[in-house]
Amino acid sequence: MSPIEKADIWLFQLINLRLVHPAADDLMVFLTKGNLSNHIFLLAILFILIRKGKNALPVILLALAAVGIADYIASGILKPLVQRVRPCFALDHCRLLVVQSRSFSFASSHAANAAAAASMLWIFFRRGPLVERLFALLMIVCAFLIACSRVYVGVHYPGDILAGMLIGIMSALLLYWIFSWLFKNIVQREIMSNKRNHDD
Repeated sequence: MSPIEKADIWLFQLINLRLVHPAADDLMVFLTKGNLSNHIFLLAILFILIRKGKNALPVILLALAAVGIADYIASGILKPLVQRVRPCFALDHCRLLVVQSRSFSFASSHAANAAAAASMLWIFFRRGPLVERLFALLMIVCAFLIACSRVYVGVHYPGDILAGMLIGIMSALLLYWIFSWLFKNIVQREIMSNKRNHDD
């Protein structure tokens, strides 16, 4: 076992076995279960609709697309490629707080998806009024807690979480860069061209 793997296991056991509390158990289970924590993202969509109005649709679609890309990379490519066994099935001592199927562990799709959504919302709201900047920060915090919950409940190593978060962040940044390039170099040019033709 490599030093990195040993450190990963040590950190997992620290979070999963030692840094625990009954109140934290309830919070982490809430965050890790999609049927419960998805309400957070529904409220986020409502906020986007209120703040962005007719411009909300591109923001929502880009966030969903970033989540789709991140999820595919984490679950569709890396999990079957790496085939890392989850800690709840690989380690003798583990607090498993949720029902978990025997799917692979690396990388965490929960962490990837949450980071992708939060990163895209951060891009759009980080420079707005205070309420929008606070919203963007709240989404970052929620994504981080959702990612950490996967270790706490016993289904992922910290290394899985780190990889998932990096995948999510890079997916959002790459998608936004592509969107910005297309908008500036194709859409805006087409609009300006049509405007000039109309003026002539």
